[in-house]
Amino acid sequence: MATQPEKQRRVVARNRRATHDYAIIERIEAGLVLTGTEVKSLRGAEATLVGSYIRIDDGRLAAWLVGCQIPIYSHGTCSNHEPLRKRKLLLHAREIEKLRQSLKTEGTTIVPLELFFDGQWAKVLIGLGKGKSKGDKRQSIKAREAKREIDRSARGR
Repeated sequence: MATQPEKQRRVVARNRRATHDYAIIERIEAGLVLTGTEVKSLRGAEATLVGSYIRIDDGRLAAWLVGCQIPIYSHGTCSNHEPLRKRKLLLHAREIEKLRQSLKTEGTTIVPLELFFDGQWAKVLIGLGKGKSKGDKRQSIKAREAKREIDRSARGR
């Protein structure tokens, strides 16, 4: 009996700003609808998630990735893709409905956290987040620096 090869997860882009500005409550993996040149450009690890967000279309019950920049593929033809076009997310209807209901809570938003390849499939990790105040951000930085100090002292022994 042949065994299945293990899937490799290769991160293309991370939105580090999202974890700084939001307390992530829940994480969901979603597929992306892409054109051929977008996939080629992503395989070259060229994408930016900064400033992007997830929008939910109530009428059609669809989720879209807006503001993600995937540069034009250098070896593409005249039928290359638009770098800043909105891209449809592949989610189940119940997942979209759950996200839509949680958006009704004050201060919550949906942000993309990572763009990655799971085997051959391009996917995005989205997070349901609640905005942090300045005090919360400072506490996060303090905790991260304290953890770093502890790790350094443990390695120094």
